[in-house]
Amino acid sequence: MAGSLAQRVIEPELLDSLPIDDPRAKASRRDLVRINAVMFQGIIMARLLRRHVKRAPCRLLEIGAGDGRFMLSVARRLGWTDVDLTMLDQSDLVTPEVRADFAALGWRVHTAVDDVFNWIEGPELGEFDAICANLFLHHFDEAALAQLLAVMPQLTPCFLATEPRRSGLALWSTGWLRAILANGVTLHDAAASVRAGFAGNELSQLWPRASALALEERRVGPFTHAFVAATASP
Repeated sequence: MAGSLAQRVIEPELLDSLPIDDPRAKASRRDLVRINAVMFQGIIMARLLRRHVKRAPCRLLEIGAGDGRFMLSVARRLGWTDVDLTMLDQSDLVTPEVRADFAALGWRVHTAVDDVFNWIEGPELGEFDAICANLFLHHFDEAALAQLLAVMPQLTPCFLATEPRRSGLALWSTGWLRAILANGVTLHDAAASVRAGFAGNELSQLWPRASALALEERRVGPFTHAFVAATASP
């Protein structure tokens, strides 16, 4: 991998610094729904869950859940019922409409408002059948990622992540987001996300290997980097 993409470069993303009710933030969150669709993130995550997690009833956690619309797209593709889903984020952005859509699918939604590093230190978290992250891990440097991933085997037998693929093609393609009328916040953050994304086995190297039955890390499609760590058979 050539040039500045040889190593991860982490920089602040504009959406993280805006008030949640800022019009630019609202527009960027709408853009993210379309970006997830263009990247096929919901399809990829649903396939990973089907492959690595037993069918419902089950208990899931999504970290960095945002407004919940990504996981709603996954739930619709899975067709599972009797699912308890906890969505963790620093703000509760899940609207009553999204909650109702989950309920119609037979999913019970709980929101947890906290910083993920504070939350994982809480008492009596219990165990989840799977923990998911979408376009979230790339926000953190290697030290923070190692701290986060070290706790995952205590909480779940299966951790799944769909992240930006760090590549020249992915970086070049962020310019085409203008075609979906993405705003300036989204255009900035998309490029920043790619530069902070992953390649090779960078996440596998940070996972506590003694706990893993199987590690899977690979490119899926042109823009997505998928990672699965299983500590037990599904």
